[in-house]
Amino acid sequence: MSNRLAARFAALKAAKKCGFMTFTTAGDPDPATCAEILKGLPKAGTDIIELGMPFSDPMADGPAIQEANMRAFKAGMTLPKVLDLVRGFRTTDDETPLVLMGYYNPIFRFGVEKFLREAKQAGVDGLIIVDLPPEEDREMAAPAKAADLDFIRLVTPTTDEKRLPAVLKSASGFLYYVSVTGITGGKKPDPAPLRAALEKLRRHTQLPVAVGFGITTPGEAREIAAFADAVVVGSAIVNRIKSGLDASGKAKNGLAKDVLGFVESLAEAAHNH
Repeated sequence: MSNRLAARFAALKAAKKCGFMTFTTAGDPDPATCAEILKGLPKAGTDIIELGMPFSDPMADGPAIQEANMRAFKAGMTLPKVLDLVRGFRTTDDETPLVLMGYYNPIFRFGVEKFLREAKQAGVDGLIIVDLPPEEDREMAAPAKAADLDFIRLVTPTTDEKRLPAVLKSASGFLYYVSVTGITGGKKPDPAPLRAALEKLRRHTQLPVAVGFGITTPGEAREIAAFADAVVVGSAIVNRIKSGLDASGKAKNGLAKDVLGFVESLAEAAHNH
């Protein structure tokens, strides 16, 4: 576990609070507005930041995040600029854990060792690489561990007990439980079977469990927070960003403030379940 992630989950556990984790796409809708939102997330109640690395074929993501990736590319976002965003964030915040989420291809092209070295130096705490299964641990999970970066695994409703040991073997930091089958921003999670699934999962691991996919409102965040270690909201925040754009796709005045106000309402619900 990274020091920041370990410290944050320990503090949440001591306070008997569920954590709140946000997802935004790096560079959406433009680097400056993205940086403004990032800077304001901790004050708005975000405990852990998940920052998406834009990719042209994000297979696990629904339309909202796909569109965010395209906006980020249009605004000139690249993998080195994602790391620049993290460096900028760390100039004012050295405590909030920050995790990069993405796909392997851009990292492979950039160079795995170079990426891990620069990510660690920039202030990244962990990685979620959606399209690398445990069978490919040598590609990223093992090098990430050697670079002192947590490698966070996804667990899904279709992950059975035969498969689970392989998923957990190289996992660190926390587990990301995908609350519904399918893509982000799709179906709504059903709390009852979800609670049962997490109870079953916790018999196999001591890692904290964050729950995401399909959580879009403060009410839903509050429901899931009753039994999760952290609640993750992504598509709803990304859609809020989209709603603050003008006809030409540029950020309207006050976009960041509006997004952070929405985040605050979600965080309050998660923290006070």
